[in-house]
Amino acid sequence: MEISDILKEYRRIAVVGLSRDESKYSYKVSKFMQDSGYKIIPVNPAADMLLGEKVYRSIDLVGVEFDIADVFRPGDEALEITKKAIDNGAKAVWLQEGIMNDEAKAYAEAKGIAFVQNRCIMKEYVKLFGGAQ
Repeated sequence: MEISDILKEYRRIAVVGLSRDESKYSYKVSKFMQDSGYKIIPVNPAADMLLGEKVYRSIDLVGVEFDIADVFRPGDEALEITKKAIDNGAKAVWLQEGIMNDEAKAYAEAKGIAFVQNRCIMKEYVKLFGGAQ
């Protein structure tokens, strides 16, 4: 599946590692995607509410349906996160810019799940569709 298809078809994003700090990239990217019409589902073990949304402690504890697991965690955590995200219904796994894990990629692809790594979801959105809608 192409990046453009992922961004057109999947509108609910579970953000693994969404920071409480508004100056952090994970917060800025998530806010941009929210402002662009996506539903953000924060995943952070140390927060209760972020971007006006209920926060879940772990990707495997997300109690609502989501399409994309957008990962802001180190690459060595990506395989475990990918497995849990897929088990919890993710249709795509997206590792943010600077994050790569070929084992996670192989796992997702073997399960028929779209996988993107080392790309920023916000930058890809802007390239394809322009600024926030």
